[in-house]
Amino acid sequence: MTGRGRGARRGVLKTMWRERSAYGFLAPGLILFSVFTVFALLFAFYLTFREWNILEPEKPFVGLQNYRDMVGDEDFRRSIINTAYFTGASVPLGMVVGLGVALLLNQPIRGRGLLRTLYFLPNVTPFVVAAIVWKWLYNGDFGLFNYYLLKTHLITEPLVWLSDKNLAMPAVVLMSVWSSVGFSMVVYLAALQSIPNDLYEAARIDGAGAWARLRHVTLPMLRPSTLFLMVMGIIGSFQVFTQIYIMTSGGPLNRTTTMVYYIYEAAFKFYEMGYASTLAYALFLMLLVFTALQLRLYRRADM
Repeated sequence: MTGRGRGARRGVLKTMWRERSAYGFLAPGLILFSVFTVFALLFAFYLTFREWNILEPEKPFVGLQNYRDMVGDEDFRRSIINTAYFTGASVPLGMVVGLGVALLLNQPIRGRGLLRTLYFLPNVTPFVVAAIVWKWLYNGDFGLFNYYLLKTHLITEPLVWLSDKNLAMPAVVLMSVWSSVGFSMVVYLAALQSIPNDLYEAARIDGAGAWARLRHVTLPMLRPSTLFLMVMGIIGSFQVFTQIYIMTSGGPLNRTTTMVYYIYEAAFKFYEMGYASTLAYALFLMLLVFTALQLRLYRRADM
């Protein structure tokens, strides 16, 4: 090691010693992060190369067999399709409804603060509680949805929302949209209030009506917020689990089995920890792609 290298090393060590109290405060968080995040990720990656059943004493090394099983797993492919369906339906719908509510509550109307609070409440309601309530609302025998649909003669017999293969996923999507609208509303409200009024005044002077101002002023200025909500919504919807677990348990006929729920079944129903870890890393890579896409879209939006 050269003299310059030794000097730089001593300088770093001296700085660390001088700031030792700061490292002491950081130590508990770093230890927890290392044990429960870094070590867990590394150990999960190690499990992908083994047939690791928690009920079996032997955990043989299987190489890339788990990855080959994943590629040929038809149920896993079905879970990807279900997740894509859920994402493609819930994310755009939640953003559109959130934008509509934000535009409404950005107007000088009475009780606007109370309405904003009411619309945001579903977002802070625990998913478990919300899913149980919505499962009751969807009940085929005494659910409120069937009650009012029958009263208004929109249907002639009760619908089995969560047991019908064609209605189960739309029912879950509707519940998820209800829960996410508040977050989209808050983000869009913040963006709307940051748009300079001069732009709207200039548009009015040019003869632009309300629709033209929305199309040519509001929506372009909301583009960064829209990109943020879209990417965060995609990442969140790829990890959907709670409402599936409580409302449908992946049924009927695996029509609502999403990727995370399929990983849960592999790990805690069939105890195949090695295969579940492989599926989890596949999900991680998909989310990594969307995160990279998010950064790229942000850079383009800032240019």
